[in-house]
Amino acid sequence: MKSNPYNSPNFKKKPLIISIVFLLFSCLAFFFLYKEINNNKKIEELAQTEWQNEANRREGIKLLDRSIKTISEERASLESHFAQSSDVVPFLDTLEKLAFSVGAKHEVVSVDISEDKTGLSVGLKASGSFEVIYKFLTLLENSPYELEFTSVDIQKLETQTISAKKVVVPQWGAVFKIKLLSFVL
Repeated sequence: MKSNPYNSPNFKKKPLIISIVFLLFSCLAFFFLYKEINNNKKIEELAQTEWQNEANRREGIKLLDRSIKTISEERASLESHFAQSSDVVPFLDTLEKLAFSVGAKHEVVSVDISEDKTGLSVGLKASGSFEVIYKFLTLLENSPYELEFTSVDIQKLETQTISAKKVVVPQWGAVFKIKLLSFVL
């Protein structure tokens, strides 16, 4: 008969039990630490994602700020095409500068805000030679503001004689009623 090695007097049960307990404890510790490492890895991935999103958001803000600084001149130019309710005087000054640039005598007759508050109506008289009146009308049509001519009345006035040369220059008068469409209250 063969002898059972576990029943032999040299075989000690205590070290075996301690070894099995230590193995179980090591396995439990390994699985616990493995689970904690995976949880920490997930937390780190979430933190990395949040950090990347915040970095992207900050970069987007910096890019937007640079874009705003880049287009500030274009924005100022665009805003100059719209007259605010507080900017009526610069609009009228622009009309007077246009008349002065072609040599027309000019006078602002009326300024009214329309009832629906969508436009500003301006009555303007100008006088001079036909060429001057025509140039002034062309400048008004090509002004940076969006204008609608509600009426234009051009009439021939008296003739003016230049005394030194005895040259007769016909005088013309014009009454413009203009509606400023790009008017913002």
